[in-house]
Amino acid sequence: MRASLHDLLAQLPAAPTGAYPEGVPFAMAFAHGSMSVELYAPGSNADGRDRQQPHAQDELYVVQRGLATLRIGAQNLPAAPGDVLFVPAGANHRFETFTPDFATWVIFYGPAGGEKP
Repeated sequence: MRASLHDLLAQLPAAPTGAYPEGVPFAMAFAHGSMSVELYAPGSNADGRDRQQPHAQDELYVVQRGLATLRIGAQNLPAAPGDVLFVPAGANHRFETFTPDFATWVIFYGPAGGEKP
């Protein structure tokens, strides 16, 4: 399997939905077993905010371009190209600030409820 940053960015924003009336800011790259990979670019639509809700699986963000601040609960983490950020399953999180060109891979994996330490 292979995913191209350039090809997926060209698909964003995707067609509007009820949850994203200004266009969907993520695209599925591929999936295998419990793992799935998406490209997320919250600045790709006109909304200008991150509407994420907690996810059932653990996730990794691998930042590709732009700058952002990821809020996980009360913690704020800077995010820049080359950074990898972990968010445990069920955690409240969102990118509070991001540059218009911000794009990150999102890798969801493991069982619902997250991996056990």
